[in-house]
Amino acid sequence: MEQLPQYVQMEPVGQCNLRCRMCSIQFRQDGPPHGPPAFMDFDDFTRLIDEFHGLHELHLQGLGEPTMHPRFFEMVEYAVARGIQVSTNTNMTLMTAERAERCVTSGLHGIHVSLDGATAETYERIRLRAHFDRVLRNLERLMQTKARLGSELPEVRIVLVIMRENLHELPELVRLAHGLGVNRVFVQHLCHDFAESSLPQHYRPMREFVEEETLLNEDPARVDRYFGEARAAAAELGVDLRLPRTDPRPHPHGTPGRKRCGWPWDGAYISYQGYSMPCCMISTPDRLNFGKITDQGVEATWNGAEYEAFREQLSSDEPPEVCRSCALYRGIF
Repeated sequence: MEQLPQYVQMEPVGQCNLRCRMCSIQFRQDGPPHGPPAFMDFDDFTRLIDEFHGLHELHLQGLGEPTMHPRFFEMVEYAVARGIQVSTNTNMTLMTAERAERCVTSGLHGIHVSLDGATAETYERIRLRAHFDRVLRNLERLMQTKARLGSELPEVRIVLVIMRENLHELPELVRLAHGLGVNRVFVQHLCHDFAESSLPQHYRPMREFVEEETLLNEDPARVDRYFGEARAAAAELGVDLRLPRTDPRPHPHGTPGRKRCGWPWDGAYISYQGYSMPCCMISTPDRLNFGKITDQGVEATWNGAEYEAFREQLSSDEPPEVCRSCALYRGIF
């Protein structure tokens, strides 16, 4: 039997206030106007937290905007009270003064701000219905609230999904982060590859978007230029900049599954409906899931036949198809 994971990601919300061109939620019909609010049930949440014995880290994220959940900060406080380190993602659109204060007083440890451009033109082209100036004002509000309350937490970092469309703005984003008082920038490749043959038809536009925008199809000289300029800016300003690898990493014959990708052994990912998935890269349970962990229970799901079969296949030289072109599996996340 596998020991329960110490790291869990949960999707508290399955709906969003923005439409992002690189996110599969635009093709899903979760929440209004298609149906009721797509929120994880609070009682399900607390029960799962209690069943994950020894849990150390919890990340509240997913395809939706976590802060839309009416009990989001209660979720944070419930987990923090049990000694769990909690972090979240946000597009920062809904960061009111009250929410900024709760980010500090709830015990939230980290907040990852999605900012996929350094100018309004680029950012608003990627994140439709977004307002770049509002996002910056709200981020400033959060940083000012931390300063006013004299708190180092939550730790704030900017997360940029790098693609051909925003590559040229990477050095300026480093400077923008520094100007906002944020000293960590995490840059990742497009990770939702959607390359499996079993992909539901309605996600095919995402596959086309990734093929068009991935840096793997970009001129290496252009990538080197802007990565180099970003590194120089980060070194000058004291910004901790993380850049992804740009060349896939092969797995030699016989590589243990855990070294190919540790997710199915080290972490669990749960959708707002309660579906258990092998990792956050799957992103949506209609691609792959192991059933409802809220019905089956944590230990029964974690050590169930489907999870074990997935781990076994991932340990082979013929991994699950959904993993084969994944940025994390290929070492380019």
